[in-house]
Amino acid sequence: MSESAVVRRALSDERRVLIVEELRAAREGLDVRELAQRLGLHENTVRWHLGILDGAGIVDAEPAANGRPGRPRLLYRLRPGAAASTGGDEHRLLATVLTGTVAGLPDGVERARDAGRVWGRFLVRRPSPLETQGEDEAVAEVARLLDEEGFAAEPHGHQIHMHRCPFHDLAETHPDIVCGVHQGLMAGALEELGSDLEVEGLDVFVRPDLCIARLHRT
Repeated sequence: MSESAVVRRALSDERRVLIVEELRAAREGLDVRELAQRLGLHENTVRWHLGILDGAGIVDAEPAANGRPGRPRLLYRLRPGAAASTGGDEHRLLATVLTGTVAGLPDGVERARDAGRVWGRFLVRRPSPLETQGEDEAVAEVARLLDEEGFAAEPHGHQIHMHRCPFHDLAETHPDIVCGVHQGLMAGALEELGSDLEVEGLDVFVRPDLCIARLHRT
């Protein structure tokens, strides 16, 4: 069975999808008891579903570093790049084909950034004419947009930390194209917000679960 088929089978149960969504929202991880309480399931039921998700490569478990005596509790987290919904693989082939096509063009990277810029301007929430927006507000708004698009993004001063890449596998294969789209998305959003900030650079996979966008004032 292919890897994508294993993932689809693991996510064919609504309860496992709910577990994945809870773990995606809890970056520090959750133990079996916490998941059971949130979902209204028996702890043994949660353990069984976590075993299936672990076997499909969707979740990881590691002991919590709490410094307490006795056996530490296990915290479950999503693995970097793990699918977050039952529809996660449906557009993978199309995305792979389109990314490969753009990568083969002489100006592919520039086109990817331009396309991202257009969509960034379109997707960002535009401030009202009477709304004053400083740098912190602009960074927070771009981070909010990225978070809505599945990047698990957080503002940190003149940086945006992204803890998840919706196109993790493609970003490893064609980083210039995929990350170029993401960089353009942020640049277009900042332009639409009327901000003096621009994207200085994008540090890709600083850790397996972290990419950092660096912004600076023009």
